Amino acid sequence: MKVVVEADGGSRGNPGPAGYGAVVRDAATGELLAERAEGIGVATNNVAEYRGLIAGLRAAVELGASAVVARMDSKLVVEQMSGRWQVKHPSMQPLAREAREVASGIASVSYEWIPRERNKVADRLANEAMDAQAGRAPAAKPAAPGTASGTASGATPVSWTGAVGEPTRLHLVRHGQTELSAARRYSGRGDPPLTDVGRRQAEAAAARLAKLDGVAAVVSSPLGRAAATAAAVGGALGVEVEALDGLIETDFGGWEGLTFAEAAEHDPDLHRRWLGDPSVAPPGGESFDVVHRRVRRTRDALITRFGGRDVVVVSHVTPIKSLLRMGLDAGPSLLYRLHLDLASLSVVEFYPDGHASVRLVNDTSHLD
Repeated sequence: MKVVVEADGGSRGNPGPAGYGAVVRDAATGELLAERAEGIGVATNNVAEYRGLIAGLRAAVELGASAVVARMDSKLVVEQMSGRWQVKHPSMQPLAREAREVASGIASVSYEWIPRERNKVADRLANEAMDAQAGRAPAAKPAAPGTASGTASGATPVSWTGAVGEPTRLHLVRHGQTELSAARRYSGRGDPPLTDVGRRQAEAAAARLAKLDGVAAVVSSPLGRAAATAAAVGGALGVEVEALDGLIETDFGGWEGLTFAEAAEHDPDLHRRWLGDPSVAPPGGESFDVVHRRVRRTRDALITRFGGRDVVVVSHVTPIKSLLRMGLDAGPSLLYRLHLDLASLSVVEFYPDGHASVRLVNDTSHLD
């Protein structure tokens, strides 16, 4: 996957209160994949610029990027990282070494200078980070028609994380048991029905979620096992279920219906690479990177429609893991390390200022 990193840093005093911002975009589509921003105390502009670059490169590594074009409006950092200028200042030498070390984990990295007017998003993030560091909430952004408004200027953080405003709270429910899931077989775009156990699991999850007040929507993958689970939840809440294609499970292609061992035996080299590289797809299937991007688009659409409210999301392992990964701001390794049980409940909150909070993961207490 090729991405573009846009990074910036600033200091109000040089040296003075400083911060950085960075964004990662898909090089082909321009889609925003990640944002990073932080206040770094008292520092110079150049130190803040380097810190922004390092943060952007780290985010690219976490996304599994194989090629990066890093764009900055700092001529100094671009020339030094390109090897055309020496890094003479003692305060920047360790930062340059750190940036090169992070970049060494990416197959191809190039650096480009861009004028400041083409680096507005990273510049905004850097300034918002400096404002937050100084205890000033960001100014409200005008809301698009039909969307939730931004947080008002002067609002106070609601927790120690510094998150501002009312979060959109997603209650993430994995579907109930099917014959394929009981046999621990890859189950993607196939559509096996819930077993009797799965139907009881769906009813138990529904009974638990029925205790929630003010749920704005119940949305579901269109696949039958998720739709049946969502129907139980929607019935308990008195909310109509909406099917969203973006919540569908990974397409496992030629591995559909196989066990882990069978897939590994059938395609040993591909299966081994797939386990460690989210850009690799099963034969005729879909990579985890592709899933992550479509789930992100679905999440953004839900926040636009139901900002500041509770939404129940009934889906599958990979989309739910992807939403938790966004909440944790974690890399793709989470996909391989996090376990989600059938009919489990997880909760993640997304705040209007960009913060997020994972409140619950893989809770199955309602199944006891």
